[in-house]
Amino acid sequence: MSRKEYSEDILVQQPTAELLEQELQYDSVLAYDAEGFGPDSLLGRRTDKEVVLRRDVDAALRRLNPGLPDEAYREALAQVLADDITKSLEQMNEDKYRLLKDGVQVRYQDASGQTKDRRLKLIDFDDPANPKKNRFLVVREIWVQGRLYRRRPDIICYINGLPLVFIELKRYDQHVDKAFKKNYSDYLDTIPHLFH
Repeated sequence: MSRKEYSEDILVQQPTAELLEQELQYDSVLAYDAEGFGPDSLLGRRTDKEVVLRRDVDAALRRLNPGLPDEAYREALAQVLADDITKSLEQMNEDKYRLLKDGVQVRYQDASGQTKDRRLKLIDFDDPANPKKNRFLVVREIWVQGRLYRRRPDIICYINGLPLVFIELKRYDQHVDKAFKKNYSDYLDTIPHLFH
């Protein structure tokens, strides 16, 4: 067997993605060379700086909160995508967690011209396994551009376009500490927006 047959992808990443597909009903894609950019691309990202899959978030907002004007969905998506460089990672996590848990507060004009306030759901927690409500996606080898460096995490699990699970894997001959010390710590410094 060649070294390629012992690659991290073949030995660990593919089986992990297959497990998520078979046991948890995730869709699975390999983004490494096949991604591209634009609204009709594999993940719908505009650039490799984006970590939230805006196309999937927009679809989920419309699916879970039907019948609202476009401005409500645009405002909600803008809040999901918002990045505040003055906040720490913990503060950003807190803000995004509130949006996830409580919904995204939007204000819009209804058909009769009245101003309405409403919280839009990002995930259906009442029926979480229903694929008509929530889209579960495992993405292998997605390139992410930070301010200075470009990195490629092994696996990111998305729910409705939101990156909620980060998995860094190592081959059997690599010590697990390497995943934390070399990769995860580096990603926190170089692509911190992945963890918002």
